[in-house]
Amino acid sequence: MDTFAKLFGSLVSFVYHCFDRIVILGYLPLLTRPENIAYFFRDVHQVGAITKEVLRQRTDDYIRWLDSFARNHKVPIEWAQKGVRKEDYVLPRLRQMERSRRFGVYFIFKSMEVGPSFRVTSPKYPTKDPNYRIIAAQKSRYTHVYFYIRDEVVGPMVMCVGTFLPFRISYWLNGHSFIERELLREKVRYRKDDNAFLSTADPEALQAAADRLSAGIIRKRLDYWTLLAGPKFSKKDRDGINLSRHYSVQQVEYCRNLIFRRNYPIHKLFERSCDMGLLRLVPDKITEIFGFRLHKRLSGKLQTVLEKIDHGHHVLRACAKNAVFRMYEKYATYLRLEALSNNLKDFGQRKSLDNLPSIRKTLAAVTDRFAGFEAEALNVHVDFPLFQRMALPIVMGRTKVPGIKIHDTRMIRLMEVLLHGGTKIGGWRAADIRQIILTTFSVQPTAYSLNQVRYDLRKLKAHGLIERDGKRYAYALPRRATKPLFFLSSSTNAFVVRWRTACSISRRNPSSHRQRRSRLPTGEPTNPFNTSSSYWQHEPSVEQGEIPMAFDHEKLDVYQLAIDFVARANDLIERLPRGRGYLADQLQRAALSIVLNIAEGAGKFSPADKAVFYTRARASATESAAVLDVCRKLNLIALTSTDDNKAILERIAQMLTKLIKSRRPAE
Repeated sequence: MDTFAKLFGSLVSFVYHCFDRIVILGYLPLLTRPENIAYFFRDVHQVGAITKEVLRQRTDDYIRWLDSFARNHKVPIEWAQKGVRKEDYVLPRLRQMERSRRFGVYFIFKSMEVGPSFRVTSPKYPTKDPNYRIIAAQKSRYTHVYFYIRDEVVGPMVMCVGTFLPFRISYWLNGHSFIERELLREKVRYRKDDNAFLSTADPEALQAAADRLSAGIIRKRLDYWTLLAGPKFSKKDRDGINLSRHYSVQQVEYCRNLIFRRNYPIHKLFERSCDMGLLRLVPDKITEIFGFRLHKRLSGKLQTVLEKIDHGHHVLRACAKNAVFRMYEKYATYLRLEALSNNLKDFGQRKSLDNLPSIRKTLAAVTDRFAGFEAEALNVHVDFPLFQRMALPIVMGRTKVPGIKIHDTRMIRLMEVLLHGGTKIGGWRAADIRQIILTTFSVQPTAYSLNQVRYDLRKLKAHGLIERDGKRYAYALPRRATKPLFFLSSSTNAFVVRWRTACSISRRNPSSHRQRRSRLPTGEPTNPFNTSSSYWQHEPSVEQGEIPMAFDHEKLDVYQLAIDFVARANDLIERLPRGRGYLADQLQRAALSIVLNIAEGAGKFSPADKAVFYTRARASATESAAVLDVCRKLNLIALTSTDDNKAILERIAQMLTKLIKSRRPAE
């Protein structure tokens, strides 16, 4: 985390880490086993035969109390509807409680769910005791009651009560709600959106409030609401058996939130982190971040995936055992690193609520290790001359080793295989590397011989990107070479596509560039990453600083002018103050729409289709002008800047109008 702070400290407003969601299970230890139930009814209550009617009586009593409680306190009670998210349904009631500054139960849901219960059966054969019954634990479907509560200490919480013995209760808490209550009590100003603090007058007070969430505070509030709304037990019940509840942590999320001063670096940082994570988060690195030991008997999945969930933002997930690490950006304001555990035994932790400080320390270390891993790979600002250094030859004794060409497909494939493979025990032999490249990239054996692999490995070794394992001809990737190798691989993937386009245009338009004899194939390769290596061994004869135009839309002056406006619009967006994200988003979409519609229209064949897309581009230009007017009216940008940009938009609209008129069919 220290490296991350050095790299991005000037962009980050503040950082805080805290518990997010905590799921706690409350249970009665002396009512969880069949023998406990037999003792409770036969010895404490002197019940002769324990039948299902006797067990059902406890459930009926609680349901009658529940209806009376809801009626007396005027709390809505409904059955949960399928397909309706409970939290969204009760949100208006919560807002009403917050406006009136009241605390307590504000909504009750009933739901039929599967939970633990007991089955009572008569013995198959007669026994000496006519009241003898067989009691066994089972899973059955019965009513569960969800209490939605606004607590004055921990904030909004949910309590789910099973209405059948053994009366298990689940609790859902959120660390951000507790922090909010603490800041209100201390009268510290803050701004909170959904489930994150976006600004605060005192970041140290915010972190101190997060650290104050303890097992004692949680236990006190859970005991209070369990006594108030949970199943009822008489004094005789409590005297006959110990009915104190034990609490265990079933699921816990711990997050590290990085709040940026401006929103523009977040998406770039997240994109690069996703590229890096999908490429470098191999099983040994995942287990290192989680603190697990990698072995053959490791249960669960070891994988990294990039998902897009319902609320619109991408999430990078790394899974190991029953734990998940998530990274995502939200509201273009903050970046969250979140560790989730569904089974604390994976981390060597006990589930007891009293173990909360140790759980906090363990999961905070996981987020810290991931932040360090992220900073290590993103710390490439000192390696920008990397391409120039790698392209230069190196003299080793009397031998001159050639430099590394970043557009060489062979080298790109080799670097990607080495990065994915990580540090293999004993190192990679040249034959192993060749076989992986042939299989992964569908390369013909004749196109990449073993001598070519050895030649490429020799160049990488000369530049210090790989090293031999002693005297063996086996090669390993040293830790110091991971960052530059990743930077080379990720950068050249995007560069190769643009270079290939220049090559193909040079072949199609031989008169526009100087020619020299080449053995380039006549056919156009369909995939730049699966082409023959001979295709990339010859550099195209393109003048320095001269990029040929590959598409029709690049020849249009209005397209080049629209590209310039996108760059100017991006500069304006970066200067907008915080809280004006809606204007920035609208201007960015409208400016980009001009460019995209011009390009799409130029790619159409019929004049009528071209006119349709040029009309859309002109409409986006007028929309951009309207956004600039709004920004000027709100004194967000200077008058001179508005006039200059509107002059460009006016010129774009005029040029598009001429294009539209020239391509409309005559009436």
